[in-house]
Amino acid sequence: MATQLKHFFSPALVRRLAGEVARVHVRFPRKKFESKATAGLDELELLDRGKHIARALAACLPRDYPKAVAVLLASLGPEHETDELIGVGMAPFFYLPHLVFVAEHGLDHFEISMHAQYELTKRFSAESSIRPYIDRHPERVWVLLARWARDPNAHVRRLVSEGTRLRLPWAARVAWLDQNPERVLDLLELLRDDPSTLVRRSVANNLNDLGKARPDLLARTCTAWLKGASPERRALVEHALRSAVKRGDREALRLLGYGKAASVTLDGVHFDPPVVAIGGRVAFAFTLESRSRKSQSLLVDVAVHFVKARGTAPKVFKLERVVLAPRQRVELRTSFSLAVHTTRRPRPGLHVVDVVVNGTAIRAGSFRVIEGKKTRRA
Repeated sequence: MATQLKHFFSPALVRRLAGEVARVHVRFPRKKFESKATAGLDELELLDRGKHIARALAACLPRDYPKAVAVLLASLGPEHETDELIGVGMAPFFYLPHLVFVAEHGLDHFEISMHAQYELTKRFSAESSIRPYIDRHPERVWVLLARWARDPNAHVRRLVSEGTRLRLPWAARVAWLDQNPERVLDLLELLRDDPSTLVRRSVANNLNDLGKARPDLLARTCTAWLKGASPERRALVEHALRSAVKRGDREALRLLGYGKAASVTLDGVHFDPPVVAIGGRVAFAFTLESRSRKSQSLLVDVAVHFVKARGTAPKVFKLERVVLAPRQRVELRTSFSLAVHTTRRPRPGLHVVDVVVNGTAIRAGSFRVIEGKKTRRA
């Protein structure tokens, strides 16, 4: 997670949060809260900062949970004005401590807590905080989720699909979801033609997660959804199949029209530079030539076998969809970043590259990554 993101939860934000709560609860001990919330804050990462501030809230809000939640809800600012949140940046994270508080302290107060999450998800997202409730009260939660799938607010509808993902990033796994994927699909059926791209994108992410655990169920679902599909639903299905396609899943490729093995050869493979320092970038170009007497529909990706601490691991990059006439040639190009990130640091060594055509890998060549600032041009 980028270092600058964690600084969103700063002493200034703590003071702002204290002011919002004190505005509706005159007995709120602002100084005590600010002292507890800022103590040790600098040493923590983003999510841990949210949890740390939530613990300070718990120490300073009324001990009676219903009263504490009532204070938090009374302090809330306005709901999101639009479905998409382009340009809002980190602002919605202001409500992360509120949701952590509900997740950690409200399980014995189901109705109050679910109402709180309903309101908070209109301002941030309750996708993580709802999961302990699914784990503890799955049937009760499911009744609400089926109702929320028809809610006029797109952020509430998104919660239905996002909160039930089998592999939700940064969130704990929920055994009940793993054991009942068909129940999740019942909810997704209600949302597959949602008017909001925000919701349809979440549905696709949910299906993508499902495919990692149950590829057979993903294939059956996508097959059914493609019958008479609108362009919007077809786009949803294609997005849902992205990981299956990267894995070379034959059924996923068939559903998208790329199930036939390609008859092609590679030519003119070029890496620039062939030797690159960590932090640099490599340009990759090649020519794909048809060897078929018939036109071919081709899904072309590139797999880079990045050097890891132990061995190598491929990362697949989407490249192009092309239709090649008999004996036709097409030149394709892309590039690979060797930038250093907080979650990934490139390692020196030989990086092998494959061109993947309709799920079949064709060895293209390799480039070498080195320590230092110099790169070696071709």
